[in-house]
Amino acid sequence: MKPLNVEICDVTLRDGEQTPGVTFTCDEKIDIARKLNEIGIEVIEAGFPSVSESEKKSVKSIVGLSLDSRICCLARCVKSDVDAAIECDVDIVSIFFATSDLHLKIKYKKTAEEMLEQALMMVDYATDHGLSVRFSSEDASRTSISFLKEMYVQGAMRGAMYSSFADTVGCMTPVEMYNTVQELTKDLKNPLCIHCHNDMGCATANTISAAQAGAFQLHTTVNGIGERAGNASLEEVLVALRMKGGVDRYDLTKLMDLSKTVEKYSGIKVPKIKAVVGEHAFAHESGIHIAALLEDRNTYEYFPPEMVGGEQHFILGKHTGRKGLLHIVNSLGYSLSDDQINHLLQRIKEISEGKCSITPKVLLSLIEETKKTEGNKI
Repeated sequence: MKPLNVEICDVTLRDGEQTPGVTFTCDEKIDIARKLNEIGIEVIEAGFPSVSESEKKSVKSIVGLSLDSRICCLARCVKSDVDAAIECDVDIVSIFFATSDLHLKIKYKKTAEEMLEQALMMVDYATDHGLSVRFSSEDASRTSISFLKEMYVQGAMRGAMYSSFADTVGCMTPVEMYNTVQELTKDLKNPLCIHCHNDMGCATANTISAAQAGAFQLHTTVNGIGERAGNASLEEVLVALRMKGGVDRYDLTKLMDLSKTVEKYSGIKVPKIKAVVGEHAFAHESGIHIAALLEDRNTYEYFPPEMVGGEQHFILGKHTGRKGLLHIVNSLGYSLSDDQINHLLQRIKEISEGKCSITPKVLLSLIEETKKTEGNKI
């Protein structure tokens, strides 16, 4: 399989911080940026420096780390925003404006052509000051393809390094995304970037579909945090690229640690069943599953937990089977008879059906109870 030609731009420090109620300190942003760099992320969007002096300081601090990752920031198509990017000495500035008829009418009260000319002037200004430019369409998924093509052609002619397509309200499906990217990249003179939101739960799928259709720069956030329902999840995208796209240059073993770091700093809990980094991502209770896993882990794990810094867990409950229970009991250093195992299994099912969790402490007490009960029968 020929590897997909892609790079990652992680936007956790900008779009991720736009999650309602989330604010990262400068030190937290630096820590996250270093961890993203260690994984091998090519571009880190460090923030939106025109927002505040504190935000500008954070972006400057990340630039000052001299990471291997290139540092990007966001700017509206106004001179003050581009000046803030220049002051921060970032590698790339993402100059954006909303292109859908709805946004043009409500936000700008200008025509698409008027906004395009204003944006192109800022592309000129940024490139004249030595910055690489990502020329970005906000709400691109509700913008006519013909206008996007015109915008991207003119941006490339003015020196934009990238063209960027944002599914700002997460309204696309994977097939729609694939077809759109194929059409946009037919005559595109620079690489296409894809920025997907998760309003319909399609952000990761849309991102991978875009990559398969020819998109180059893929935008992600750690744990999928971001406005409303969030963005494409970094860990999901990287695993999909490894397993389906032949891309193996990222250090995925650091994903679990990065996830926990962002969970701590953001205060946004990762759901237990979250793909790749959730507490139950590699947890198994079903007796049928565990019995097979003990023979061959590939039976119920598509990729090994160690690949992403995780661990396999067997959880005891009403679906537990005898073979899985025996494995767990032996791993704890106990040796029980067949009758004792049968008794213990019955007690576990009774307790779990009462919606009580079989914690390690509960299990140990049940083992001791079983040893005494069954021992008295002999």
